[in-house]
Amino acid sequence: MTVVAACGQPPKQHSGGNTAGAPRPERLRVEVVDVLPHDPEAFTQGLELVDDTLYEGTGLVGESTLRAGPLGGEPTTVVSLPAPLFGEGITVVDDRVWQLTWRDGIAIERDRTTLAELRRVHYEGEGWGLCHQDERDRLVMSDGTATLTFRDPDDFSVLGAVQVTDTGDPVVNLNELECVGDDVYANVWHTDDILRIDPDTGFVTARIDASDLLTPEEAADADVLNGIAALDGSDHFLVTGKLWPKMFTVRFVPTD
Repeated sequence: MTVVAACGQPPKQHSGGNTAGAPRPERLRVEVVDVLPHDPEAFTQGLELVDDTLYEGTGLVGESTLRAGPLGGEPTTVVSLPAPLFGEGITVVDDRVWQLTWRDGIAIERDRTTLAELRRVHYEGEGWGLCHQDERDRLVMSDGTATLTFRDPDDFSVLGAVQVTDTGDPVVNLNELECVGDDVYANVWHTDDILRIDPDTGFVTARIDASDLLTPEEAADADVLNGIAALDGSDHFLVTGKLWPKMFTVRFVPTD
């Protein structure tokens, strides 16, 4: 995606983003635990694993979908977004799924079982990544900037926002998100980095190197790293990318 400022939008009110006492992020890397198949035609925008069901949102106008099925298997349920909608990040909240769109300003609420559309809610600006913090019962949303916006999971209203910084410097191009406990993990568009973020302060607490997962031959036909999903009850994550032929189960370990 290209970052384009939304003209005429009021400035966002930020909480956190304080650089005083900002920690130096841990340096981690991915350690591959398992390799799984992934649809090489899927322009992955969102990924989440809930109760052994893998949910994946894909993008591109006329090709955007939401899919659900067993981990490592073919999707059992697929719904398409009509043009001109461009699908983006997704997250599961109880018996519903929220799906963002890129520049359409529309969040689609769906039935978690059938993926049928329940309603549409409008928001300002772009939509990129989305995840749900269970204990705080709030959505965390990215828009391609350094800002994470907190939203009500019922009506999608804005609850607040925070600017993400790495030792004082804003980190832009925050993309697909995964909420794990008090942390938010974020892909950074056009990089092989995954960030671990403290959403209270906006501080980046770890920078994870996810490079070299694909062979040079595979990477030649693939797009950027995008897609991260935690495996509940473990320290494992799923990671993949747009048009990647593989998905990886990984652990985040210290850099040698």
